[in-house]
Amino acid sequence: MVDLSTAGRGLMVGAFLAMTAAGCSSTMMGGSAISDGAGQRAVADMRMADGSDAGTATATALADGRVRISIDARGLPPGPHGAHIHSVGQCTPPDFTSAGAHWNPTNSHHGVRDPQGPHGGDMPNLIVGTNGQASMAITLPAGRYAQMMDADGAAIVIHSGADDLKTDPSGNSGSRIACGVFMQS
Repeated sequence: MVDLSTAGRGLMVGAFLAMTAAGCSSTMMGGSAISDGAGQRAVADMRMADGSDAGTATATALADGRVRISIDARGLPPGPHGAHIHSVGQCTPPDFTSAGAHWNPTNSHHGVRDPQGPHGGDMPNLIVGTNGQASMAITLPAGRYAQMMDADGAAIVIHSGADDLKTDPSGNSGSRIACGVFMQS
């Protein structure tokens, strides 16, 4: 487990932000050497409120149980967008509120800039190019694959605006514009 003292948290935030700006993937927290369904995968076909294709997201269980999320998005407005794992595997348009709140297995606050954060489902902003496409891969900061893929499942939600990485509970990232339910593959 990573020491999240003030100095440690500052380093974690700096590394997270640097990787976000560079478009790199990240591993935010250490984990135990247990096998928790390593290699299990779930895929979410993301859709906009009008039903149009918004790409796919894949959740993969790592050997230590943590979750690796890979996003290949398309058809989104250019610019930065909040992207989060939400706690319920439902995506009812037009507002996708059926996906519930951010997945938060550690009962933390939202964002790496909050001293009491982040949620397990928090990710860096998804930076969409002028062609409407974006991709990102990240190991989530907390939680295990088995927790995420519980009885009511999980969803990925893309928001209309950038996540400020600090405002609880959702980072002031605006409305939900795309959503996909993770299905075991």
